[in-house]
Amino acid sequence: MYVIRLADGTLRIPQTLTSDDGRLIGNAYVELAPTDPEYERWLPESITEEQEAERRRRWQEENDDLEREFLAFKESQAGSDR
Repeated sequence: MYVIRLADGTLRIPQTLTSDDGRLIGNAYVELAPTDPEYERWLPESITEEQEAERRRRWQEENDDLEREFLAFKESQAGSDR
């Protein structure tokens, strides 16, 4: 999850919620306005929504290549068991 900088300057900060015993309850985003005291801390690592979409698109394309390689490997292993 990335820190996302919206067009109006608001930052969406990823936050994980856990139970008292450490189990994951869920992931969400918290929005910080430019007037928030924590804003400057998060701003340098933020990316725009467009940058996040590009990263996601690129990851999906690269994942397709990786999946094809894995399936070819899996098939080659199945053939060697015979």
